[in-house]
Amino acid sequence: MAFIELMEIVDLIVVTLALGYIFSAYIRKPKTELELVYPRFGLTWDEFKFAMMVTAPAVILHELAHKFVAIALGLTATFKAFYAGLGIGIFLRVISSPLIILAPGYVQIPPSTSNLAIFLTALSGPLTNLLIFFIAGYLLNNLRRMTRTQAVAIYMTKQINFFLFIFNMLPIPPLDGSKVFSSLFHLIFA
Repeated sequence: MAFIELMEIVDLIVVTLALGYIFSAYIRKPKTELELVYPRFGLTWDEFKFAMMVTAPAVILHELAHKFVAIALGLTATFKAFYAGLGIGIFLRVISSPLIILAPGYVQIPPSTSNLAIFLTALSGPLTNLLIFFIAGYLLNNLRRMTRTQAVAIYMTKQINFFLFIFNMLPIPPLDGSKVFSSLFHLIFA
């Protein structure tokens, strides 16, 4: 089995593009003075690219952390785009909903996996978001020569990753937190 399959690469690309489209309504690149005077309407390539650059790494690195930890533990792990979840997100974007409901993808591992492997695999995604949150915070506090666009991108990256960490650690199925806490419970009390 290959480290990453062709279909996984296709799914990663689809998720990245869908996230760029969905979040282009909510995450905006800072406007220049010219854009403030002559506003453009509709989806622009810059808005799409900026939203994709800010959101996709948070989700993709989260899911790849699940995959690589599972592989390191000797499990087969496959990333899959959740097309129904992406469809809901795209539909909400099309109707200009102020609410975002999104489940872009998941990593599938064998069902007969040990509680320790489930715990480590499930925890790896949210911990990746927490790590990116701290890295972005460090960059914001220590980089002195940033453009306004770079500062906004790093700040939004920080906020999105913190939100994903908190959200994914909620002990509600099918979120990572439910797998982390239930497997931890079984490790301690079983």
